[in-house]
Amino acid sequence: MIEFRWHGRGGQGAWTASELLARTALDEGKYIQSFPEFGPERMGAPVTAFTRISTEPIRLHCAIYDPDIVIVLDNTLLKTVPVTVGLNQDDNCLIINSNEKPEVLKQSLHVTKGKIWTVPATEIALKLLDAPMTNTALLGAVAKATEIVSLEGIHKTLKNRFRPDLAEKNFAIVQEAYNEVKSI
Repeated sequence: MIEFRWHGRGGQGAWTASELLARTALDEGKYIQSFPEFGPERMGAPVTAFTRISTEPIRLHCAIYDPDIVIVLDNTLLKTVPVTVGLNQDDNCLIINSNEKPEVLKQSLHVTKGKIWTVPATEIALKLLDAPMTNTALLGAVAKATEIVSLEGIHKTLKNRFRPDLAEKNFAIVQEAYNEVKSI
């Protein structure tokens, strides 16, 4: 089982990205869970979403405390939310919407284990969608970093979720993020 924890702000689509990843994995024959964690927060408040993907049925039903992968949709959260909590294994992965080089973030976040991936998701979304919606860009970065789902699967999921023109724009974002994500 692979566990993902998504950090974003209300309205950025962290839960939507979690759900899109889960639906893609389900279509590719895996067992999934996707759920948010937020109260009566307002637009812009920090939110968390979770995804579990497994080749076996998932019997666990709780928040994810020691994720394998953490995804950060808004890099301003790096200063206010302890996004690295629970990442303590050599095979952990931290994926961040940032223009910074991965090695700079690895040092500033004091991450000693695992990999850090960065992708300029906001820039990609603004260029291709004319809106700072970073969730599908991070989905492309997740696909590259983890190989848990295929790009073709994501494309199919997007076509089932959005009207045709939005699905294609979002898939272009996924593809560009997949190609531009960097790691250390």
